[in-house]
Amino acid sequence: MWLRRTVVCAMVVPLAFLVIRDAPVRLGTPERAAAKPVETPAAPKPVIITRAQWHADESLVKEHAVYTGSVKAVFVHHTGHPNGYDCADAPVMLRQMEETHIEGKGWDDIGYNFVVDRCGNIYEGRAGGVGRSVRGAHTTGFNAHSVGIAALGTFDPGVPVPKAMIEGIAKVGAWKLDRSVDPKGFVRMVSTNDDSLYHRGEVVYLHTVAGHRDTFQTYCPGEALYVQLPAIRQEMANLRAKHASS
Repeated sequence: MWLRRTVVCAMVVPLAFLVIRDAPVRLGTPERAAAKPVETPAAPKPVIITRAQWHADESLVKEHAVYTGSVKAVFVHHTGHPNGYDCADAPVMLRQMEETHIEGKGWDDIGYNFVVDRCGNIYEGRAGGVGRSVRGAHTTGFNAHSVGIAALGTFDPGVPVPKAMIEGIAKVGAWKLDRSVDPKGFVRMVSTNDDSLYHRGEVVYLHTVAGHRDTFQTYCPGEALYVQLPAIRQEMANLRAKHASS
């Protein structure tokens, strides 16, 4: 049996409140550029649109990447954008989000490690996270040893979640997750912040692939995307099994 607290939201919470306290918590001496590369991944690296390709404004970034070791959990988010965008406009949307996260919220960089659009395109979010595990600013209390993957859009009840988006989230999750961790299982995590649903230092057992709402009082990633988490876990497992047998 695992410990878990359930949060019931009576209404949709504004996006600004969803992410306002998601800044990373600094504990101890971080591993930086000298950190050793992670072990061979259990799934192939997907095609990733780099920060250079979506023209991230690197002059805005306040601090270099902080490395935290292998990824033990995947947290799924949504960005709160309208869903009817043209995927060709996603880079512009990311640049606007980068500016909001850094200049509007005072974070070091964009909060999410990766962003996936409705066409399934995968974008590098927070700098430095392609080759190794970088601490993001996506899940208060659980930013270390996790990867935050945000779906570009808003997923209220009944909103269709594109298959390509589900597959894109699964591809990057299967690749980044430590090969020793079962994407369909549970993982032991320790909260580092009292602002999460769990007290600082509290040990909890979460789905390896969880929604933002599982650790924070928020509607994110939206009901329609949250109910797709089992499908994302299964797709991650399938990708790993296929890679292992190839």
